[in-house]
This record gives sequence, structure tokens and C-alpha cells, in this order.
Amino acid sequence: MDIQEIKQRFGIIGNANELNRAIEVAIQVAPTDLSVLISGESGVGKESFPQIIHSFSHRKHAKFIAINCGAIPEGTIDSELFGHEKGSFTGALNDRKGYFEMVDGGTLFLDEIGELPVSTQVRLLRVLETGEFIRVGSSQVQKTNVRVIAATNVDLTKAIREGQFREDLYYRLNTVPIKIIPLRDRADDVLLLFRKFASDFAEKYKMPSIRLTEDAQKVMLNYRWPGNVRQLKNITEQISIIETAREISAADLIHYLPSEHVGILPALYNKVDEKTFSSEREILYKILFDMKKDMNDLKKLVHDLMPDIQSPKIHEDHEQLIRKLYPDNSDDFHPAQPSFASPVILKGARHDDIQDTEEFVEESLSLENKEIEMIRKSLDKHNGKRKMAARELGISERTLYRKIKEYNIE
Repeated sequence: MDIQEIKQRFGIIGNANELNRAIEVAIQVAPTDLSVLISGESGVGKESFPQIIHSFSHRKHAKFIAINCGAIPEGTIDSELFGHEKGSFTGALNDRKGYFEMVDGGTLFLDEIGELPVSTQVRLLRVLETGEFIRVGSSQVQKTNVRVIAATNVDLTKAIREGQFREDLYYRLNTVPIKIIPLRDRADDVLLLFRKFASDFAEKYKMPSIRLTEDAQKVMLNYRWPGNVRQLKNITEQISIIETAREISAADLIHYLPSEHVGILPALYNKVDEKTFSSEREILYKILFDMKKDMNDLKKLVHDLMPDIQSPKIHEDHEQLIRKLYPDNSDDFHPAQPSFASPVILKGARHDDIQDTEEFVEESLSLENKEIEMIRKSLDKHNGKRKMAARELGISERTLYRKIKEYNIE
């Protein structure tokens, strides 16, 4: 059986090379009893691959059961997987077989394996390595011959670093890895999937099939599809039922895309000219060039103003201002070239006046000192309570803590 026949049999749609390779690996590993770990984002269609592996294995006539580990409460998952003895816990009115006992000789698909509690991971590792398990509330060791196929949409290596998943179990499950790429990396398959779903829903609801205009197709191809194939299927069904027109424009389509992701869509365009761009990279280049031009204009403006700053007229105005501020020292005042790097010091001026002048210059030039002062004032006002101080300053408590540590504020 070739890949196209397998796709048709298991309802897999798409021609991406990575998708075809994943199917080939599933077929090659099927005759063995090796554990398989299928990874990929939610909604990419991971559930089809365990069925392919089971159907082409020597266990195909035995049981195949799929379990969503994230849907079973933590307190009962051990009982679900390994069974329990009567009276082992409240509500255990009878003996019960677990899935590993029920599927003996067959295939068990554990979806969302990353949601398993750590204590259950220890039990699962023992089954994978020795084929042995113990019912909850029992001391008798039982044997089983079950092939385990697991799937996850989380990064298990990150979960290992955070202590949420056992490293030895990961390597035991990951004997043969199969990676399913997200829909955004299968741009050529998006319209193919849409047409298939539109046709299926037209037949299901006894109505004409919907179709996309050219601009709507561009929206489809450029959208990131965070929910992958599942999201595309749901949106196609919504449009098929709600819209009365059978031709769907870009404006119609955008109404069905989640608002928090609409910003990901690029601007629609009919042709490329000097005001429109065919890619996000060109837009970034244009922004950078505009920023560079603004900086050059600012430098030119400052350069043009420098002769005016050093003109005699500016010096005269500066002298008159100082005489107004310090009339008592007018006899001792000697005009000099103004310095913007240090405060003006007058002969005979009071020390407090000089200090005030220095502080004014520092506050106007140093944002860091101003920020330190505001943090200290806010902490003093709230008696050192960081949460209330952060709220008054309009920043998070974590940011406040970082700044306290950065500025060495006591």
C-alpha cells in the first residue's frame, strides 16, 4: 500500500514532504514492538499515526485503545491504567481491570503523556521495561504484553528540566520519534484542506459548498493557524453554516478568525508599488531606513543650531538671566563662556543656592537618578511594602525587585 492509499484510508490530507516522511516512519516501525513518541502542536492530527502503526503491526487483530492522560483526574489515573482491588480506596466496590490488563496483546495510545503525574510515570516506566504492573491496593505482580504509543504537544525536554517529567521515561518512550509539523509550515496544504472540509460539510448539511475569493485565499495562506488543522476545520464548518453567500471574501473570513491573532495577518494588497510591500522583510527594511533618515535629520538639526548657541546674543541673554536670579552678587559676577557639562558657580553665592543649581542640572540630565529617587520615595511612603510601591509606580512587583537589586537600593 502506497502513501496516497494510506492517506485516503486514515483521512490524512496534505502533500508536504515532512508529512509524507512521518507516514513512512510510522509504516516502517509498525511491524516492530518499539515504543513510539509522536510530538506536535495541538490540532495537527497526531491521533491518526497510532492507528496507522497498529493497523500495520502484528497486533492489528488485538485491541487498540486511545487514552487522553490529561482528561483523567490525578487521583484515579493509576486505577484507570493499572486497575484496583476491591476496598483499596473509597468507592472501590469491586475489583477492576486497568487498561494495561484489558489491552494485553494489543496497542495502548497514551495521548498528552506530558500530563501524567510523576508517581504514575514510575509505574509506566516499569511496565515498559519489564511488562510488569501491580493493581492499586494489591501486592500481586501481573504481566502484560502491550505496545505503548505516546503523544504530546508540550516540550518534554523542558518538562524534564523543570522536574515535571522523568528523563528515563522520556528516553524509553522516545525509542522512535515522529514529529508532525504545524499547519503554518504546510502552506501548500491549507487550501487543499479547506476544499476538503468545505465539501464534507456541504454534503453533511445538504447545501452548496463554499469557496474563497482570491484575497480570502491570501488571508488563508498568510495566517499562522495556532489551532492548526482542527482550527481550520472548525472555521470552515462555521462559515458553511452561518454565511448565506457561497463565495467568501477576505472581509468575511476575518470575522471568523480569533481577534487576538488577527494582528498576525499581513496587510492585503492588490499590487506592489512604492507604498505596499510583498513581504514582512521589506516592511522591516523600510522602517529601519526611515529610522536612519530621522536620525540623520536630527543630527543635521543639532549641527545647524550649534552656531546659534555660541553666538554673543545667547551669552548676553544668559548674563541678564543670572543677574536677575542673583541681584546681590551682581558686582562680583564675571561673565564667562557657559558650560553645559558643569553647573554655574558664582562668587559669593550661598552654598545652598549652588547645591540647588547642581541638583537641578543632575535631575534634568540623569533619568537613572530620578528613577532611584522615585523608587525610594514610594518605598518610604508604603513602609517598604514592594507590592504597594510597585502598584503606585505603575510597574510589576518583579520589575521593582529587579530595579532595587540593580540600583542597590536599601
